[in-house]
Amino acid sequence: QVQLVESGGGLVQAGGSLRLSCAASGLAFSTYTMGWFRQAPPKEREFVAAIPWTGKGTYYGDSVKGRFTISRDNAKNTVFLQMNGLKPGDTADYYCEATSYYSEGAARQRDRYDYWGQGTQVTVSS
Repeated sequence: QVQLVESGGGLVQAGGSLRLSCAASGLAFSTYTMGWFRQAPPKEREFVAAIPWTGKGTYYGDSVKGRFTISRDNAKNTVFLQMNGLKPGDTADYYCEATSYYSEGAARQRDRYDYWGQGTQVTVSS
């Protein structure tokens, strides 16, 4: 059974930082592109970042580029999202997701993902 478990969310002031982690089990982690999406109801889930299984090349949504960094540790089946310069607009539930696709175009599309976690809440106060 595939499990993706996010952690590291919380309450932070604007300008602060958080580091999200996602521990994966039940899948061949090193062969999956891993992504982060976020959702702030009633908005749709939004692409944040992705990293292919090779770890070479990273993809970011326009709203987080230059502030967030995605990385992965295949030995520990874990993907990270370092979030710096947080803004109130970053407030959302953040979801870790896995896809067998590796192209950038596919990695940006929510419907290309096979597995996802329960999410971790991030709240940025002004």
